[in-house]
Amino acid sequence: MIGIETEYGIYVEGKGAQDLVAEATTLVKHCPGPVVTAWDYRHEHPRRDVRGFTVDHLSVDPHDAQFEQSGKPHSTDIEVRADRVLPSGARLYNDHGHPEYSTPECTSLRELIAHDRAGERVMQTCATRRMSRSGPGTVSLYKNNTDFHGASYGTHESYLLSRDVPFPDLLAALLPFFATRPIFAGAGKVGSEPSPVAGVQYQLSQRADFFSVEASVDTLYNRPLVNTRDEPHADARKYRRFHVICGDANFCEVATLLKTGTTLLTLRLLETGWRPEGVALANPVEAVKQISRDQSLKWIVDRAGGGTIGAIDVQRHFLSAAKDKLAGLSDEADLVLAEWESVLERLASDPLGLSDTLDWAAKRALLDEYRAAENVGWDDPVLQSLDLEYHNVDPDAGLYLALEQEGRVRRVVGEEDIVHAMTNPPAGSPRAIVRGLAVSKFAEAVQSVTWSRLTLDDGAGQSVGIRMSQVQDLDPVRVREMVGPAETPGAFVQALESLEREAGADLNDNADDDNPAA
Repeated sequence: MIGIETEYGIYVEGKGAQDLVAEATTLVKHCPGPVVTAWDYRHEHPRRDVRGFTVDHLSVDPHDAQFEQSGKPHSTDIEVRADRVLPSGARLYNDHGHPEYSTPECTSLRELIAHDRAGERVMQTCATRRMSRSGPGTVSLYKNNTDFHGASYGTHESYLLSRDVPFPDLLAALLPFFATRPIFAGAGKVGSEPSPVAGVQYQLSQRADFFSVEASVDTLYNRPLVNTRDEPHADARKYRRFHVICGDANFCEVATLLKTGTTLLTLRLLETGWRPEGVALANPVEAVKQISRDQSLKWIVDRAGGGTIGAIDVQRHFLSAAKDKLAGLSDEADLVLAEWESVLERLASDPLGLSDTLDWAAKRALLDEYRAAENVGWDDPVLQSLDLEYHNVDPDAGLYLALEQEGRVRRVVGEEDIVHAMTNPPAGSPRAIVRGLAVSKFAEAVQSVTWSRLTLDDGAGQSVGIRMSQVQDLDPVRVREMVGPAETPGAFVQALESLEREAGADLNDNADDDNPAA
């Protein structure tokens, strides 16, 4: 089970940075219905650390803090966040001045990519409605991770992982993996932040500049390569939700396939008991910056214990183990293995030739074309503007979307898959199907909703709680067959109770899915 959360950059003509929290709220509220707004924050525990403690508070970027609640000092947090749960099972809300789209839980990579791309369309729909209904002024949204003024916003990934994998083993394995993953998962960036680094004209990753520690529960400041939040949104006795914050926002679908697919296979390797050997890095946080900024595209970093190792060789170590232990696991696993191997070979021989496959290379090719046509160097300020426009989700303005329209990038999903994902839950995800159907059919009856539970008024004066951890193991085909025809909230609940009896589960028991100690 996998999901992607993307915070979008927002520009509103005539508005300043101090207005963006209010503007993000306004934008989210322009999401077309049906939607459910009753997100229940009581069950969220972002300060709980997988290492066995809860921090007093999370670090906040001082740059962002000055704008929180700007323009509406008396708004409540709930009003500012403006949560919307969509018929697809996705969530849209304002996260610290950035409209954030969280895909529903997906059980296949193709569904994940379709729903990630659907988020772009939902965001642009909101912008179009905002411009037509709330007065003049262009509203532009950017699926990227930096404002080029020293602020970064995230694209996070979530993976369901067995709690049996010891966290120290997880940390040791993922540090070299994440430090080197930008060679195929980076979105590319002109220059460096928060201040220029000599000789860095263009780098692989938008996020690499902003990491300062190896592991931490924080996400907004003092950012870690490995996030330690312990908030499973599933049966906490069996699983953890591995929350990844070090990735870039990707448009290229093969890059998203590789980013999430290689991570998923690496986690599956760790669940088998395999552990990497000989690829530990001397300083993973410095290594990810060094790799991202390496103008030679050789990507050589210091190995723990002495000597050096190439980022490609680190990735080949993980690939070799995955081929040995996971080949044949599924058609998608084999697809990821084939793409992983092919991309590493091309990165070693002709990295700039991957402009049809990887975002950093596609963007680099566009910038090189402009520089050659205009006879300008990397110090031309227009390049940063072009960098930003690569990420514009408006099909009439976005440079990536222009490449896609011209057939210059490889695809994983079709247009019909993306349009379908805007309003429909992924077919293989019982959790998303139940949540999405509740929103599309009975939005007014939904009393509260989170990733881990749903509370519904059954129409007879009873509040019925549904735990997603029990739903997730049901047959998705049976869920849609049984629940889809329901014409009333009561029939919806009865259908779920019938599925419960079939599966021998208790969908409304009182266990705390988000508390490992429960």
